[in-house]
Amino acid sequence: MEFDHLVPESHGGSTTEANLWLACSLCNRHKGQRTAAEDPASGQIVPLFNPRSHDWAEHFAWVDAGTRIAGLTASGRATVRALQLNRPVRQRARQKWIEAGWHPPGEQG
Repeated sequence: MEFDHLVPESHGGSTTEANLWLACSLCNRHKGQRTAAEDPASGQIVPLFNPRSHDWAEHFAWVDAGTRIAGLTASGRATVRALQLNRPVRQRARQKWIEAGWHPPGEQG
């Protein structure tokens, strides 16, 4: 895990607790400088999910027995796609976590 600037410094974001979040290094790399991405359903550019101000359960759901994340909203779908949250390595890890009884997590995502 590493610190992610929700609003990147290059976009005027600060290095303060309110603008930081823990993210896996691969998700953070996929996010990069973005604060918005295309919703694959509508083609609209929408804000990425912000874990400091959005409710995980409103934007995402566990599907395929907990191995995949489905976006329920435009921001959720855009975030799933932009951060590549369902890449195969993640799905395999989630399957192992399910087998160990660690997954899926509660409502916090």
